[in-house]
Amino acid sequence: MSNGDAMSNGGPLSSGSGGSGGSGGGGNPTILRGRGAQEYWFEEGCFITEWLNTPDDPALSIARARVTPGVTTRLHRLAGTVERYVILEGQGRVELVGPDGTLTSADHYVSDVEPGDVVVIPALVSQRISNIGETDLVFLAICTPRFTRGAYEEPPRGASAP
Repeated sequence: MSNGDAMSNGGPLSSGSGGSGGSGGGGNPTILRGRGAQEYWFEEGCFITEWLNTPDDPALSIARARVTPGVTTRLHRLAGTVERYVILEGQGRVELVGPDGTLTSADHYVSDVEPGDVVVIPALVSQRISNIGETDLVFLAICTPRFTRGAYEEPPRGASAP
C-alpha cells in the first residue's frame, strides 16, 4: 500500500546510538515518532501514512489507510505478503477473492466491517475495501513480511466488479 522503500517519518529514534536491527530483534529498542509522517494519496484509491516500513525491519510494515466516504479501493493482491486490516474508525465493506481471481468463484467473500474488526488477507488473495459510511474509514494495514512495491499486483484477467 505504499512505496515500501523507506520510512517517511524520518527514521527510528532510540535512546542508544541507533542500531541495525530496527524493531526486528537484535537491535536497540526503538521508538518511531509518527508526528512527522506525511499522508499521501496512493493510486489504489486511498490515503496512506507510513508508520513503519524499512529494510532494517523486513518482517513487518504498518501503514494507516484512510478511505473517504463512497470510495472503493482498486482490486489488487499482494504476492508473498499477508496483510491484515485493523479497522479503527468508520464503516466499510471488504471484498476478498481467492487466488483464481474470479469474482463469481466460490471463494469470493464480502463482509461489512467496523471498528475493532480484523481482516486477515492471505498472499495472492485479491482484495478491496469500500467506505459505506458517512465519515472516513480508517484502518491499519499490517503486512508480513513488509510491504514492497514489487509485491503489489493487479488481479488475474477475468477479475472485475460484479
